[in-house]
Amino acid sequence: MTLPSIHDSSWHAFASDNYAGAHPDVMAAVVAANGGHQRSYGTDVYTERLRDVVAAQFGEQAEVFPVFNGTGANIVALTAVTPRWGAVVTTSEAHINGSEGTAPEQVSGLKILHVPTPDGKLRPAQITAAARALGDAQRAQPSAVSLTQCTEVGTVYTAEEITEICAVAHEHGMAVHIDGARLWNAAAALDLPLRDFTTGAGVDVVSLGGTKNGALGAEAVIVIDPDRTAGTAYVRKMTTQLPSKVRFISAQLLALFDADLGLRNATHANAMAARLRSALEHLVANGSLSGLGFAQDSPTNAVFARLPVHIADRIREQVHFYDWDRPSAVVRWMTSWDTTTTDVDRFVTAITDAFASSAGTEADQS
Repeated sequence: MTLPSIHDSSWHAFASDNYAGAHPDVMAAVVAANGGHQRSYGTDVYTERLRDVVAAQFGEQAEVFPVFNGTGANIVALTAVTPRWGAVVTTSEAHINGSEGTAPEQVSGLKILHVPTPDGKLRPAQITAAARALGDAQRAQPSAVSLTQCTEVGTVYTAEEITEICAVAHEHGMAVHIDGARLWNAAAALDLPLRDFTTGAGVDVVSLGGTKNGALGAEAVIVIDPDRTAGTAYVRKMTTQLPSKVRFISAQLLALFDADLGLRNATHANAMAARLRSALEHLVANGSLSGLGFAQDSPTNAVFARLPVHIADRIREQVHFYDWDRPSAVVRWMTSWDTTTTDVDRFVTAITDAFASSAGTEADQS
């Protein structure tokens, strides 16, 4: 018996790329992996194939550990590179700091040392400043640096920036982790292979996200430098992130790597965000959207806009999205692998109508 769909599949939002379904090729890969029996806990043929693909993408020394979700990937990766007395240096905006509850602290006892940034990007000088705690028994010892690529505000580290950060971190004995929940979006924005701004830049461990980019639910920890990690396989089990039927996660990631599907999905999502911003910038320039501005330059699949709260709420009656910082009147609009040009154009119309309606209401009241 096939269960009927109970949702409106025509409904698209601009709230999060987590809202999108799975790409048909990913679903097909899961179905293809479903027949018969396969060995469990990562000893299956799909995970073995994934190891070969990851080695080709990130270097022969790279190891891959599929996990359930992004929070789990970050916890496994950071636990493997951080001693019990250590701390993780990251930005205040980082997902591990503000959007993973107390999971890093409660599950692995990680100490997060977060610093504010204007654009979500950590600077080498901030790592050097954190390193002053090294050797002081009264303070947590900075042992790892965590970068989000692309960042929570849609910005992207260049390969050169990551190389410089890795050099400074390694000079102070710190490992470098990348939270790559949207790593393919960064690759598309940079027009670079994944290897060039990870392995080639000196990164030690990566949380690779697939769920936001067309997977049903697939993430992985990629250990690039095994010498800087401690028992990743054991940490994955300890933190409850070892699936029994790993083949279904591995099959999804294989589908994203196959024929560059993950890169193509991300390139499309980025392009839809660029289309949205370009259309709105044009309307702002000709005076149609007085009061709308942009809070951050972003080459990825996020648009951060500043507009009056009451207009944002009016737009939200038609198309769902989230406030990013309501007191500052900043909202976040996200595009996905399945966002269409029609979705974008309809959203622009909804935004335009809300501004026009607000202007008409204000005129009636004056």
